[in-house]
Amino acid sequence: MSDFLSDYDYTLPDELIARHPPARREAARLMVVDRATGSIEHASIGDLPQILRPHDRLVLNNTRVLPARLLGSRVSTGGQWEGLYLCSSPAGEWQLLCQTRGKLRPGERIAVHPAHNPTSDVRLILTLKEKDDAEGLWTAVAEVTRDPIAALEKFGTVPLPPYMHRDLAEDDDFSRYQTTFAQHPGSVAAPTAGLHFTPELLAACEANGISHSFVTLHVGIGTFRPISVKHLQDHRMHAEWCELPETAATELSRCRREGGRVVAVGTTSTRTLESATSDGEIRPWRGSTDLFIRPPYRFQAVDCLLTNFHLPRSSLLVLVSAFAGRDLMLHAYQTAIEHRYRFYSYGDAMLLV
Repeated sequence: MSDFLSDYDYTLPDELIARHPPARREAARLMVVDRATGSIEHASIGDLPQILRPHDRLVLNNTRVLPARLLGSRVSTGGQWEGLYLCSSPAGEWQLLCQTRGKLRPGERIAVHPAHNPTSDVRLILTLKEKDDAEGLWTAVAEVTRDPIAALEKFGTVPLPPYMHRDLAEDDDFSRYQTTFAQHPGSVAAPTAGLHFTPELLAACEANGISHSFVTLHVGIGTFRPISVKHLQDHRMHAEWCELPETAATELSRCRREGGRVVAVGTTSTRTLESATSDGEIRPWRGSTDLFIRPPYRFQAVDCLLTNFHLPRSSLLVLVSAFAGRDLMLHAYQTAIEHRYRFYSYGDAMLLV
C-alpha cells in the first residue's frame, strides 16, 4: 500500500496510445488478470462469453457523451477561445472549463461558432459571470437559448481527450466515442470500457447465462482531472452525478444470492456501485458522488472489473490498484506494453477477476 502519487507511475511508448478506434468494437484485445494467483492470460473482448461464468452479471454505464467541446472567440479582443461544457444549473447557468490567451474577466462575452463550420455567421453568445478559483471553473449564461443540450448539438463537437492529438473529432468519433447502449445525456468523456460492447456481444453473453444491468454516472472532471498533490489522501474528487436504479439493485442482489459475480464494466460503474452500497447491501441510490477509491479500500459491491488501460498518476490507475494491488497492476501494465496492447480510451481492455 502506498499513499504517494509517484508510486502509480509508468512509462508508455507514444506509439501505444490508441488515437483512433479499432475497426470493430469487439476486436479489442483483452488481458485477463487473476488477482488471487497473479496469472495473466491474453484473449479478446469477443471471448468474454466464454471467460465469464453463468450467473455473472455485467454492470454497464448508460450515460451519453455530450458534444461538449466548444470553440469560439472573445468578443472584446477577437482572441481564440476554447471551452468544455460540464453541466448547467436549474437557473440556466453553465459550468465551463475555459482556455484562452490572456486573462478572462467576469462580464466578458464569448462568441461560440459551430465547431465543424467555423465560417458560419451563426454564433452562440456566452456571458461569463464568475470563476471558482479553487476549481478553475467558470459559470456563464447563454443568450437566446436556455436548452444547453440543443445548443451543444448545434455548436459543439466530441470532446476527445487531448492525448489523441486531433484538432477536431472525425466522422467515426461521433458513433465510436459513444457506447452502443448510451441513453442519458450528461457526460463530457466516454465510459471507455463500455465502448467495446455491441448488441451481438451482449446477446452472446446472455446466451451463456451472463446478464447485464445498467447504471448511470455522468462523467465529469472528477474522473479525468489529473491528481496534483503528492499524497493521495490530499486529493479531492470533483462530484459527479450517478444513479443505481431500483431494478438494477434488485438484479444485482439476486445475482449474488445465486452465486454469480458482479462484473463492473469500467471505473465509473465501479464508483456508482460502491457509492450505492453499505454494509454489503446494494441499494437503489441517486445523487452526487465524490468517492475517491484508493488503497486501502474494501470493495463491497464489485467482484470483477473490466477496464481499459489508464494514464499514469491518474485516479483511475489508483482505483484499479486498490482493486487488484499496486504491484500486480504495474506488472500487468508492463506486460501489456511488452505485448503491444493499445492504451487509453480507444485502446484494449483488462479483466480483473
